[in-house]
Amino acid sequence: NRSYRGIKVRRERLPLSQLTTKRKPVIGPTTLIIKYGSFAVAGVVCLESMGLPLPGEAILIAAAIYAGKTADLNIVEVIAAAAAGAIVGDNIGYWIGREIGFRLLVRYGSYVGLNEARIKVGQYLFQRHGGKIVFFGRFVALLRVLAALLAGVNRMSWPRFFFFNAAGAIVWATVFGLAAYTLGEEIEHLTKPAAIALAAAGVAAIVIWVLFLQSRREELEAEARRALPGPLATRTIKRAKRR
Repeated sequence: NRSYRGIKVRRERLPLSQLTTKRKPVIGPTTLIIKYGSFAVAGVVCLESMGLPLPGEAILIAAAIYAGKTADLNIVEVIAAAAAGAIVGDNIGYWIGREIGFRLLVRYGSYVGLNEARIKVGQYLFQRHGGKIVFFGRFVALLRVLAALLAGVNRMSWPRFFFFNAAGAIVWATVFGLAAYTLGEEIEHLTKPAAIALAAAGVAAIVIWVLFLQSRREELEAEARRALPGPLATRTIKRAKRR
């Protein structure tokens, strides 16, 4: 077959470098874990907590499974690394939201309908419910990325933020780490449906929350003005007291 011979000849005439070139390996959670161990877990979780869309939960689960199969990783170190990365990353995200995000919101918020009254409502709600958002947000993918930034933007008190952030990070790392270490690869059959369910619940909660805020906008703005009188708070403020 001439066409076949032609193809064969053309392939044989290719430079040796092209014939021997191998595809570059894809860098995934397992590759990072094998190469860098617990440091990879801490690094990826930290960057995700700062606001970058990275697979923090996936690398924690992969590292815990790897620790259960081999003696190269210690599960206690994996859990500690994930918790530490989450706490450090969230605090950096909180600082970015407080020092940079808030100024941008005040300066440009009016262009997207966020006037001073609505910004105060956000601050007021975070003083009332910020702890729940920070703690439970650690278990929902979207909120895990945004919760710290939102806490900073809405001037949540740092000691209160730190308490709920550290508690959520430790519980999250311990639950997912021990579950993956104990169940091995079977955990994937549980975490994927759970992640989808939590994501769906998170989206539904956000939609319901937005509709609730719209229906009570005037009432909430009045409550926010009473709780936070004067101009917009430029410093972190204590939790609003129930009236």
